[in-house]
Amino acid sequence: MRQIRTDLAMESAGALGGRDLPGVQISEWETGGVTLTEVKIETEEGARLLGKPTCLYVTLGCRGVKRRDTEARRAVSALLGEELARLLPPEDGAPVLVAGLGNRTVTPDSLGPLTVDRTLVTRHLYAERPELTSKGMTPVCAVAPGVLGVTGVETSEMLRAIAQAVKPRAVVAVDSLAARAVSRVAGTVQLTDTGIRPGSGVGNRRAALTAETLGAPVLAVGVPMVIDATTIARDAFEMLSGDGGGPEREKALEAMTQELLAGALGEMIVTPREVDDLVSDAAAMLAGGINRALHPGLSEQDILTMMQ
Repeated sequence: MRQIRTDLAMESAGALGGRDLPGVQISEWETGGVTLTEVKIETEEGARLLGKPTCLYVTLGCRGVKRRDTEARRAVSALLGEELARLLPPEDGAPVLVAGLGNRTVTPDSLGPLTVDRTLVTRHLYAERPELTSKGMTPVCAVAPGVLGVTGVETSEMLRAIAQAVKPRAVVAVDSLAARAVSRVAGTVQLTDTGIRPGSGVGNRRAALTAETLGAPVLAVGVPMVIDATTIARDAFEMLSGDGGGPEREKALEAMTQELLAGALGEMIVTPREVDDLVSDAAAMLAGGINRALHPGLSEQDILTMMQ
C-alpha cells in the first residue's frame, strides 16, 4: 500500500497514534512563541513502526515563520542554534563541514545551497590568517555538492571524499523536506542526529549520509518545501465531508487516498506560489542558527552582519 510521504518524524508518529507508540518517546513544549516537539525513537520496534532509524528528531514550529514575520524567524533561528549546539560533538579543533544538499536551479530544492551561501566559513582563516579568528569561533568549511543529474557524481561519493580530506568532527547536512500537513510547509524546521538520505522528500532516494558512510557524526537540518498533491485532495474531501462518519468515513477516505496515489495525481509534488521568498527566508533562518551553534562567541549582530 502506498503512503503519503512525509519526512517529519512528528507527522509519522502522529499518524500512528502519537504518544501511544511502543519504543517512541514524544515530548512537546513551547518557548518564546516557538513549539518544540522531540521524537525519540528508542527501540527497533519504534524504528520499524515509523520507518526511521533509532535516533532523536527535534521539530521547531512557529506560525509567524510562514507569514514572514522577522521576529518569528529570529526566534526559531536562535532555538535551532541552541538545539544544534547541544547535539554537536565537543570542540576538538577539527572543522565542522556544512553540506547544502539539493539543486540550486530548482527553487524548492535550493534550500541547502542557499543556506551554504550564508554560512560563515572559517577553516581557511585558521590555516592562513589565524589573527582574524577570535575566541568563540570554530573552523567551519562548507560545500554545495549539487545533484547526480547535474554533476554525474553521487552526493555521498563527493562528501565522503571531502570528509576524508578535511576530517570533520561533524557534518551538518541541510536539505529540503516534504510534509504531510500544508500548514507545516515552509514553517517548520526539523533537526535530527541520524543523518539524511538526499532526495527522500520527492521519492528520489540516494545513498544515505550517516556516520558510517562519512566517518563523522551527521546532523541533518531541513525545512519542508513541498507536499504531495494527494494530501491536499484528501484534506479537502475530509473538510467537505464534515466531522461525522466514524470508522466508515475514515475507511472511505483511505480508499480514496489509495485511488489518488495509484493515479497521475499520486506522482505530483506541489509547492507554495511564493516559494522563492519562502526558501530564501528559510535559508537565512537556518544559516543563522547554524552560525550561532558553530560560532558561539560571536554576537547576533556580528553574525547578521557577516551573513549579508
